[in-house]
Amino acid sequence: MEGGGNTTTKGSGLGGLFGAGGAGYSHADLAGVPLTGMSPLSPYLNLDPKYLVQDTDEFILPTGANKTRGRFELAFFTIGGCCMTGAAFGALNGLRLGLKETQNMAWSKPRNVQILNMVTRQGALWANTLGSLALLYSAFGVVIEKTRGAEDDLNTIAAGTLTGMLYKSTGGVRGIARGGIAGLTLTGLYALYNNWEHMKGSIARQSL
Repeated sequence: MEGGGNTTTKGSGLGGLFGAGGAGYSHADLAGVPLTGMSPLSPYLNLDPKYLVQDTDEFILPTGANKTRGRFELAFFTIGGCCMTGAAFGALNGLRLGLKETQNMAWSKPRNVQILNMVTRQGALWANTLGSLALLYSAFGVVIEKTRGAEDDLNTIAAGTLTGMLYKSTGGVRGIARGGIAGLTLTGLYALYNNWEHMKGSIARQSL
């Protein structure tokens, strides 16, 4: 009998370690037991889900830092994006020109080489052109922002105008004027696009 009692005791102990054996309770027995200090939101987790919603920024910004990136930070993205865009557009334009110039030739290795050369030449030309424009625009934008101490659409328009004027400065006064007007027009349209929603809201409030 004593041996049986000891066996029962050991079984209960081991069962308690592995979650089996011992005194068992059914769900009916536990149904009326109050959950002291626990919210009925979840039977497994005493945590209100509203605390899991992040309504603030995920990153801690230094004192005085802006939430948006400045022109200097965006300059690298602008220059790289313009170079890649120019290379892609130039490659397509080179393919078009190559097929047009070699349309009287049969498909052969010389024709393929000529088309490939045209694609490479046009891709490099357009990438260099747009990359140079992006570099000038970014440099003017950073200088104007630091000089004025403010960041707004006026910096964008001024940087675009100066970029067009400098890029076409080799064409004389007429070339400078054309370049300035082109830069002013493009950056003005870009600024108008960025503020379109704000302008529509202002017009709607004035109409009321």
